[in-house]
Amino acid sequence: MMPAARESLLDAAYRALARRPWSAVRMVDVAAVANVSRQTLYNEFGSKEGLARALVRREADGYLAGVERTLAAHTEARERLAAAAEWTASAARGNALVRAMLIGCWSERLPSPTLAAVPSTISAVPAQRRADGPLPSPADLVALVRDRVVAAVARPGMSTADMAELTRSCELVVRLSVSCVAAPPGKGGVAELVRHALPRQLR
Repeated sequence: MMPAARESLLDAAYRALARRPWSAVRMVDVAAVANVSRQTLYNEFGSKEGLARALVRREADGYLAGVERTLAAHTEARERLAAAAEWTASAARGNALVRAMLIGCWSERLPSPTLAAVPSTISAVPAQRRADGPLPSPADLVALVRDRVVAAVARPGMSTADMAELTRSCELVVRLSVSCVAAPPGKGGVAELVRHALPRQLR
């Protein structure tokens, strides 16, 4: 199947999930919305669990791509960190799957695929084999975002000690932004909190 057709099926599944709990989403309905046969859907994802894993993987990838875009849109370290934190909060507000991945709380409305890898030897679809691999836990996402932030704000020639300190500071900022997903801040929002929490060398 062409990547665009796979995306169409994932879009259909995402829209169905917005209207009803995952337990009530039917494969036949997802296939019909995407204008393919149910057998084509099964050939691509293997099962409803496979579809869920692929959907979670796509939303995780989309969230991380958004982090990279926000980091690239600014030049000052302070603003890069604030923008990444703001993106985390807004992505979680607009996407229940991203929120669940960040805080590890999967409501009954959502699919809750196991984060461990599942056997994928039966899948001939490379993208599905990737989805059948390990899915990111909240700690994984914190580490992935932290590493992207560190890469964006690190200065050439930093000592090992300074890099270690920078990494700790960036992780604290990322964890602060994730905490704001579970407990939204008041006036000023997450970006303002991050600006005040930044260590002096990043201000």
